[in-house]
Amino acid sequence: MAAYEERREAFEEQGVSIFAGTVDSEEKTQEVAAELGFPVAYGLTRADGDAIGAWWEERRDHIQPSEFLLSRSGKVMFSTYSNSPVGRMDPEETLTLIKYLNAKRAKVP
Repeated sequence: MAAYEERREAFEEQGVSIFAGTVDSEEKTQEVAAELGFPVAYGLTRADGDAIGAWWEERRDHIQPSEFLLSRSGKVMFSTYSNSPVGRMDPEETLTLIKYLNAKRAKVP
């Protein structure tokens, strides 16, 4: 999440808001989120995971990393699901994609 924080202003310039969520407790989340300028929800449940389309891991009883790029209307444009640190959305690549999509949208009459 720190890498997203490093680029938060650039995302905001592109009209993007960043939100995060975790199954962690409020105390643990506050430790991690203290350095972040975007909201981090805590205490997510399996029902929350199901509601957002995340993958719940039975063995460890938690939400696996699930990342979504949503349109303004809330439609999922892109997503990643991972069961490890590998395969997550790279902040710089995500920002590049958003810049491309915004530039393409600006050219449409």
